[in-house]
Amino acid sequence: MASGKEIRNKIKSVENTRKITKAMEMVAASKMRKAQDRMRASRPYGEKIRRVASNLAHALTEYKHPFLQTRAPKNVGIVLVTSDKGLCGGLNANVLRLVLSKMKAFDSEGVKFQATCVGNKGLGFMQRAGAKVVSQVVSLGDTPHLEKLIGPLKVQLDAYMNGEIDALYLGYTRFINTMKQEPVFEKVLPLADDVIKTEREPGWDYVYEPDAQVVIDDLLMRYVEALIYQAVAENMASEQSARMVAMKSASDNAKSVIGELKLVYNKARQAAITKELSEIVSGAAAV
Repeated sequence: MASGKEIRNKIKSVENTRKITKAMEMVAASKMRKAQDRMRASRPYGEKIRRVASNLAHALTEYKHPFLQTRAPKNVGIVLVTSDKGLCGGLNANVLRLVLSKMKAFDSEGVKFQATCVGNKGLGFMQRAGAKVVSQVVSLGDTPHLEKLIGPLKVQLDAYMNGEIDALYLGYTRFINTMKQEPVFEKVLPLADDVIKTEREPGWDYVYEPDAQVVIDDLLMRYVEALIYQAVAENMASEQSARMVAMKSASDNAKSVIGELKLVYNKARQAAITKELSEIVSGAAAV
């Protein structure tokens, strides 16, 4: 059995760890509320522009944007959204596991891919996997900024426009509630068929000014940017929620460990006292 001093040192160490996890839990709870409000505020815009884009796909115009044209996939792009920091449970592991399975499926089909990484964890994963990383953005902080995302995203969009890739996919973690976050891997370009079928509203028609090409080019670019921004906002809300839950679990576990160590310490202390009493009694009897 360990000595009383060693057990006291362990108790002190676990107590210090519990103070850190408790503080991180409180910070994550504060950031979570702001991240959720920001994410929910951007959802209506993302849903509206998605609806407009889906109806635009059926608009009768002579100009057909490349974002609406389906090609046989030989090369694809992947935008992977993860967090910059860890200590958020299985948040990053779940989305990375999903993306890895898709990458293996692309390899088995002979489809090459290139990646854009948003977040330090995803960048490290892609580098370890030996994937071709064409652009990246890290250290976004607690608030997503579209101007920081446009540059890395434009690399993929230019590749799509130039025919270097035939499809663009997005992997991120969707926020469901505080206790549940869902990893998602969805097609961004060309405009997904399921979006067109489910969100089309009959009777829509457009009058373009100055002309269809200028309006459609700008609108579809805003559509892709809105999807990426929404994905980053969802991922940040999921990150803070997962970190709060993970730190609360760590604090509760630390409290249990402290209780068990105190019990062991009391037993060791009682054993030492009993031993000393026995020695005293034995010495007195010998005299």
